[in-house]
Amino acid sequence: MNTWRNASLAVTAAAVLALTTACGQEKGTETNGQAVGAVNPAGQPAADSGYGAGYGSGADAAANPKTAGQLAVWDSKKLGKVLTDSEGFTLYRFDKDTATPPKSNCNGDCAKAWPVVAAGDVTPAPGTDTSMIGEVTRADGTKQLTIGGWPMYRYAKDTKPGDANGQGVGGTWFASAPDGKKAALGGGGAAEEGGEAADLAGLSVRKDPKLGEVVVDKNGMTVYRFMKDSAWPMKTACTGSCLTKWPVVEPVDKNDTEGILKKGFVTFDRPDGIKQQTIDCWPIYTFSGDKKPGDTNGQGVGGTWFAVSPQGKPVGAPK
Repeated sequence: MNTWRNASLAVTAAAVLALTTACGQEKGTETNGQAVGAVNPAGQPAADSGYGAGYGSGADAAANPKTAGQLAVWDSKKLGKVLTDSEGFTLYRFDKDTATPPKSNCNGDCAKAWPVVAAGDVTPAPGTDTSMIGEVTRADGTKQLTIGGWPMYRYAKDTKPGDANGQGVGGTWFASAPDGKKAALGGGGAAEEGGEAADLAGLSVRKDPKLGEVVVDKNGMTVYRFMKDSAWPMKTACTGSCLTKWPVVEPVDKNDTEGILKKGFVTFDRPDGIKQQTIDCWPIYTFSGDKKPGDTNGQGVGGTWFAVSPQGKPVGAPK
């Protein structure tokens, strides 16, 4: 009887373990919100959860958001019609926000890099639809300007009127058109609402002239692996400020892929609560330094970041 009971308990425990630790997932130990042993994008130990020198703190702008004043429309040769504030600074929208209903998902450190545009004291750009202007109440209770339902932001790295350095960052940030949709990309990128490059699946494969076959996301942005991560047990060493440089690839339906290894294609429930897609159980990311589809500026950064092959291998990584 005891033998049967012990065997039954063992089977039950194994079943529970299989359900809760896919690819060996474990909740990592954290200290002050930073995973133990975490490193920054250059492969060095992470000192804190703030932005590094030179990234643009945006701290004052985050604490005291400015209104847009008189909106204007900038006719960019590359992006088409772009919405700006009264000082000529480009306004942006974030793919991870929602417009129906309006909701902002950029808070904390994110709002330092992408200062919110405060609601109120705004005049529509000449020739634009006044009904497009609205506001949303953020998690901290402040009011943020919306255009066509989309919350509006500036970018800390835009230092002068006419800059659009935030365009395409992380494959999720785009200059706003006058109606709140994404400004059209020149040279074939995301040209319509939704941002997908033509006919691209959630994850697919691109033939790079230097790297060979690499995985790209729905926007055609290169996908990367971090050599400090592990697949078994599944753990991440990119946390805190690292994620502003290396945004996670959000979960993708297995059927919304082309040419990608399906084994180990699971969602990683990170210790910070973010859900991340994996290939062959390896967490995958994009790079904020890639500005347009086809860029591979993240390749080899710090000797720890590499583009991902269709089998989930790090392309060009030392053996």
